[in-house]
Amino acid sequence: MSGWGLGWFGGEAKKKNAPKDAILKLRSTLEMLTKREKHLQNQMDEQDNIARKYVNSNKPAAKAALRRKKQFEHNLEQTSAQIMTVEREISSIETANINKETLDAMKNASTAMKQIHGGMTIDKVDSTMEDLRDQHAISEEINEALQQGAQANAMDEDELDEELQELQQEQLDNKMLDTGNVPVGDRVQTMPTPARSELNKPYGEEEDEDEELKKLQAEMAM
Repeated sequence: MSGWGLGWFGGEAKKKNAPKDAILKLRSTLEMLTKREKHLQNQMDEQDNIARKYVNSNKPAAKAALRRKKQFEHNLEQTSAQIMTVEREISSIETANINKETLDAMKNASTAMKQIHGGMTIDKVDSTMEDLRDQHAISEEINEALQQGAQANAMDEDELDEELQELQQEQLDNKMLDTGNVPVGDRVQTMPTPARSELNKPYGEEEDEDEELKKLQAEMAM
């Protein structure tokens, strides 16, 4: 059982490293082909120099050199084509590997988003927002109630101050009445009240007194 598990994990590791291994092998092949290309180019240059050397003095040797040059040139063309093919495959594998890594990253992002949104629905969001609005409304009502309470307390303080002043004035009035002194400004001044005896005088007596007063004034005028 454990051997099967190790084999499975080993297969997964090889599968994951397959692009990397392929690129490494292709780069090694590319390096070998590049060396071969350089070698063939040197062989061509050498045969070209031989043909130029014997072009007039030894035509068979010059022709044989040109023949070998043609063969090296053909091999060089094949090698150059192989180099282009290997380079193209390396680029393709690298692009495919990048695409795979990008796709895996997108899958992970999708999985993460699903986990984040797993417990979320439009109905739940709407319900949550509605609850928030209700709580905000309750908070506003509480604030208004507290402000009204503060205003009421302020009004109570004003009433208490007014009642206190009234009590102080009452005590002051009682004190002044006891001592017989009424401070100016504290009470409304009143006109002198006639004596009780004067109020009780008959109307005829008032006329007699007026007549006597007039006689007295006439005598003083003489």
